[in-house]
Amino acid sequence: MPIVAVATDAEGVSEESEGLVVIPLSTATPVATSVPVSTPTPTVPRVGIIAGHTGSDSGAVCPDGLQEVTINDNVARQVVAILSARGWSVTQLEEFDARLTGYTADALVSIHADSCTLVDRSGYKVARAESSSIPDAEDRLTACLSQRYGEHTGIPFDPHTITYDMRRYHALYEINPNTPAAIIETGFMSGDRELLTERSDVVARGIADGLICFIEGESP
Repeated sequence: MPIVAVATDAEGVSEESEGLVVIPLSTATPVATSVPVSTPTPTVPRVGIIAGHTGSDSGAVCPDGLQEVTINDNVARQVVAILSARGWSVTQLEEFDARLTGYTADALVSIHADSCTLVDRSGYKVARAESSSIPDAEDRLTACLSQRYGEHTGIPFDPHTITYDMRRYHALYEINPNTPAAIIETGFMSGDRELLTERSDVVARGIADGLICFIEGESP
């Protein structure tokens, strides 16, 4: 069918010829408009990792000379590397680091190992501050750490040796009260020695995954 373009009358209505499709010349062509889409700036998680006893003392020492501080520092460095590779902002801190006063972050974990006193003992433990300003957040942090660490290492959770010193650990009360924090004892330097000294990468991965669980809102 032929198409004929004609001028429109005052009312904007065109005449139609028989057998023809008439298109008014004055008809405006629609113009698509685009709406700018704003892209939110991604939030980079900020995490602090305390390598227990570093910069201060040796920590627990076994009869053969194995020092806790060596284990803690080695594991802490690997945790920092794992989380930094995810693009997180991660700071390794010493035991009595001056930066701990009022420290603000999305989470903080202090890494320690248990002594050689109980020769055949095996197990790990996690604790938060006895008096917490954010108990719900810190309970979820400890739950994430406990579950993921146990899954990776295969050693049992040992609630019977969580001490007053863990729940009253100094750093938990020095940092900003709104910073979720926990202390983990990664295992006994006697019964878990092989894990702590020869498979420290597994230890570090367990702690890192616990933090990922907490920061990324996974269910423990």
